[in-house]
Amino acid sequence: MGCLSTLLLLFSLAFASFSSAEISSQVGICYGQLGNNLPIPKNSVDLIKGLKAKRVKIYDTNPQILEALKSTNLQVSVMVPNELINNISTNQTLADQWVKNNVVPFYPHTMIRYLLVGNEILSSPPNTTWFNLVPAIRKIRFSVKKFGLGKIKVGTPLAIDMLESSFPPSNGTFRSDISEKVMKPLLHFLNRTKSFFFIDVYPYFAWAAQPTVINLDYAMLDSKNITVSDPGSGLVYTNLLDQMIDAVYFAMKRVGYPDVRLFIAETGWPNAGGVDQIGANIYNAATYNRNVIKKFTAKPPIGTPAKPGVVVPTLLFALYNENQKPGPGTERHFGLLYPNGTNVYGIDLSGKTPESEYKALPRARNNEPYKGKIWCVVGRNANASELGGAISYACGQGNRTCDEIRPGGKCYNPNSLVSHANYAFSSYWSQFKSSGGTCYFSGLTIPTKKDPSYGSCKFPSVTL
Repeated sequence: MGCLSTLLLLFSLAFASFSSAEISSQVGICYGQLGNNLPIPKNSVDLIKGLKAKRVKIYDTNPQILEALKSTNLQVSVMVPNELINNISTNQTLADQWVKNNVVPFYPHTMIRYLLVGNEILSSPPNTTWFNLVPAIRKIRFSVKKFGLGKIKVGTPLAIDMLESSFPPSNGTFRSDISEKVMKPLLHFLNRTKSFFFIDVYPYFAWAAQPTVINLDYAMLDSKNITVSDPGSGLVYTNLLDQMIDAVYFAMKRVGYPDVRLFIAETGWPNAGGVDQIGANIYNAATYNRNVIKKFTAKPPIGTPAKPGVVVPTLLFALYNENQKPGPGTERHFGLLYPNGTNVYGIDLSGKTPESEYKALPRARNNEPYKGKIWCVVGRNANASELGGAISYACGQGNRTCDEIRPGGKCYNPNSLVSHANYAFSSYWSQFKSSGGTCYFSGLTIPTKKDPSYGSCKFPSVTL
């Protein structure tokens, strides 16, 4: 082999090594902080390393966490808050100041590699922030270059609801209200700066919305013999996650950007939830997350049917069960760990632990939809001082929602705060669930199958 050939070969090998290092098939973790009982950052970082994660995403630039991540080998994603996007979009000085204050002090000793501008902005109701997103991203990118933070890629994570059509995958199309004004400029920026298109992808929610249509094993990447064929592309799918990812690839291709790299900024499966939330259990969560790890750490890379062999960096959601997350019960049960630091189930983000070494999982008991009545009552750990305001809210929303707990009403006695709250919350949920009302009330409540009615006091219920 001649000298020139040898040099070319060494150069190509070095380039390949650099490229693979940049987008290596390593699975990371999303470190959310919406809990009042979570370990301190230093201990959390030790737990992250114990899970053998290679990447971590936080939803801000918490200085204690960034300090704790110093001198680790963890690649870090940080985030510009949603509420700053509008101002930054028209103010380069503000963008510079934000990067100088929140990123520069920690770089490069903390391996900040991704700077995400906002979180799932396009999932909010229509607002001006949608159209200020890309201008804000450009200004943050300018600041990153100005301060010499060359290794940091800038982008924004979007939920799968950015798609207007996703089935079959070859029909993947961005929503018409954002396609021209947001998605094209965003993809142009990502393509030009060699950044990633960060997406949040949850087969759980797609399956839970249509459990009689979508096979559960197919949703959990656990199907042995179920396939779905795409008549448009001829591609054959063996799991729902690949379908969802490829729908994004086809949507990108449709607007002229087929080669922007994808990065799964969130995926996961809840380990518990309310009685009305199907399939949220430890068995399914462990099965899904272990299969995701197996898929995305495979060597050589598997990719998807539309992009075979392509590495897709991936972050699992989330590090902890977070007790202050709003929304249905599943939102507070996506953690790999309980807040005390113990595992919800055995998991190794490096993908090197064989399945046989994990303890047996508890049997799934809620894979079929619950049919019957449910009520909304005060949770065990509810803060009693917050109940009064929540009762006032529940009673003030509807038509005669709380008549029965007023003096002389059938449920007035026992005249206790919790008893009145149980009635108010159940009555509110009964009236408003069909129009989006939830049994949450800032984390004070839980849904229950146990009827709290007594004597002549009958509590309103929701029927599933």
